[in-house]
Amino acid sequence: MTYVVVFAVGVACAGLLMALVFHRRAQSAVAQAARQSEQGSEVWLATVEALACAIEARARSTQTDRHREQEYAAALARALDLTPAEIETVKMASVLRDVGKLAVPEYILTKKGPLTPDELEKVRVHVQVGADILARVPFPYPVTQLVQCHHERWDGTGYPSGLKGSAIPIGARILSVVDHFVALTSDRPFRSALTRDEAVALLWRESGSALDPILVSRFVELLPRLEVADDAALPKRRATDRLPDLNDETPLPDSTTTVFDEIVHAHRESHALYEVAQAMSTSLGIADAMGVIAGKLGDLVPFSSCALFLNDGVTGVIQCRFAIGAGATALRQLSQRSGVGLAGQVVASRQTVMNGDPAEDFAAADVASDHAGLRSALVCPLIVGSNVIGALAMYHTEAAFFTEAHRRRAIQVAGQAAPVIHNSVLFERKHEESVTDELTGLPNNRFLILHLTRELARARRRSSSLAVVMLDLDNLKDLNDGYGHLTGDRALREVASIMRRAIRPYDAVARYGGDEFIVVLSDCGAADAEAKRAELQQVIDNLPFAVRGTQRVRLAISAGAAIFPADGDTYDLLIAAADAAMYRDKSQRKRMASLADRGGSQAE
Repeated sequence: MTYVVVFAVGVACAGLLMALVFHRRAQSAVAQAARQSEQGSEVWLATVEALACAIEARARSTQTDRHREQEYAAALARALDLTPAEIETVKMASVLRDVGKLAVPEYILTKKGPLTPDELEKVRVHVQVGADILARVPFPYPVTQLVQCHHERWDGTGYPSGLKGSAIPIGARILSVVDHFVALTSDRPFRSALTRDEAVALLWRESGSALDPILVSRFVELLPRLEVADDAALPKRRATDRLPDLNDETPLPDSTTTVFDEIVHAHRESHALYEVAQAMSTSLGIADAMGVIAGKLGDLVPFSSCALFLNDGVTGVIQCRFAIGAGATALRQLSQRSGVGLAGQVVASRQTVMNGDPAEDFAAADVASDHAGLRSALVCPLIVGSNVIGALAMYHTEAAFFTEAHRRRAIQVAGQAAPVIHNSVLFERKHEESVTDELTGLPNNRFLILHLTRELARARRRSSSLAVVMLDLDNLKDLNDGYGHLTGDRALREVASIMRRAIRPYDAVARYGGDEFIVVLSDCGAADAEAKRAELQQVIDNLPFAVRGTQRVRLAISAGAAIFPADGDTYDLLIAAADAAMYRDKSQRKRMASLADRGGSQAE
């Protein structure tokens, strides 16, 4: 009996021991699974947080903004007596709320102007994308829910679900208040940061509409303490939180922070190139196009001067058609042959020249100049299809100024600019043809309407005078009938040449039609207009014109002037007044010629 009892006790102890062993193994397995789950969660969190940092860099935000938002959100959660788990959820969500912006196009994130309705819809996609990304992470807290709801509004007009009031999770309402304030007090591509007081005023304005009024009140109450703590931590953050200068070529140290600096740098460069392309797409004339290109190019490649050289494929002459900056006047005089000078070399070789000597361009054009202190040049070919249409040149007053990064960016801009400039050349050529009289080479009636309308508007603004002189070649019909239309055409070209040389550079002469011409004299009163009318008549009246072999005839021209505003204040009134004055002069000249003929006959 004793042995039986002892055996039973032994069996029981062995069973208990085995149970204890199995229990401990089970506990160990559970603990290990928990550790693995926690580690897996941490890995996912670290990965997604890295994506969030990349989004900040892509949108030109900063780590300072992220840290500030996280601290402010956690502080507000604590002030509202949320549980530790809820506070951790808010902290995580504040970091990860915008991870869905991976799905938003770059140009929208960095756009400086207001977004279109279509662009707003693209931005709103980021909420659901972010929630879908985070749904795969085994968070111990409901982070995904806060990310999905942080753009809901207190009045129910938010997105994506249109939740209203307390139906919005409190953590999402906290994020919304803090996000509003941090966004308002931070620099963004489309505006500068507001002051603290301006931002608080806007929070109060949104209280009860976009934002929970109780949370706004509590946050504003906490704000002074939060700012004191933030100011204390700011120097340490700023040591590793900077937006790199696009033109800073200093090598960056190898660290996690500089990885995101490089993302910022790459996206700033990409956005600058995008802005160049967008701006150029609105340009037509060469001056307009180059004004835009030069203005945007300076953000990518600093220069002291910028010039455009165009290649005349027929003559082989490479002429400067636009220049801005130091020495622009001298640069506009440059003209060279293919293979000669920097621009000529670039056109001939199709290769970019970096840190060339600007003196070569001036020497090739035989232009006496001190080069305006320009000591280095970066010149890129402008290629359209198989043709080199010219060169884009950037000059600097520092020797060997341009870097490989500048060269790369300039080549990219030149590639974008070439078709734009080519189209501008074609546009100007077509425009010139459309406003030019084919026979005389003078501007035509279409140009006259545009020019005179513009000059009248200018005269009205300045309260100045303006003269319109109409001229008519009296004996064109006689020339055509007696010597042929080719002779009459030659007479018109001769008269056009005389009038072109006789007016000031800023005045205009146009062929009005048939045998009539009109001269527009800016800032010209009645006395000066009469003097110019008489001068033109005298020069043409005294012109011996060859008609056949050595035979010469004299041309005759009638002229009349009208003055703004005395004789009219519109295009039609001035033209009519000048026409009437011209016909009065024609009649008077005919009477005088008739009297002269009668006098001659009587003398005979």
